[in-house]
Amino acid sequence: MSRDVDSNHNITFDCKYHVVFCPKYRRKVLVEPIDARLKVLLSEKATDIQAEIVEMEIMPDHVHLLIKCDPQYGIHKVVKHLKGYTSKILRNEFKSLKSRLPSLWTNSYFVATVGTVQLDVIKKYIEAQKSR
Repeated sequence: MSRDVDSNHNITFDCKYHVVFCPKYRRKVLVEPIDARLKVLLSEKATDIQAEIVEMEIMPDHVHLLIKCDPQYGIHKVVKHLKGYTSKILRNEFKSLKSRLPSLWTNSYFVATVGTVQLDVIKKYIEAQKSR
């Protein structure tokens, strides 16, 4: 087994997910200084819920995350917690987000499982987002 394998009390796992989500109406609001603050908040919350953000890139109108989490906890709960936490704090700290959007995030998101063969490809894809 690779050293990237984790375990809890009853399962051993290596589950990584590519997650993409957008602000409401795909508005381009994730710019400085909001994007930098969002990265900090996402990292804080991921640690709090025992998920790991392997790679992250914030674009003006969407967020790319490569997340590793316990399958018993579930990726849906991880995304729900990340979006809820960041929305509440960012909308309180940046009043322009409150006035421009009824809520920060759309209800929907994209998620795909990432196998070990794809991992490097997905990481490079996320890292390359800013240079596009």
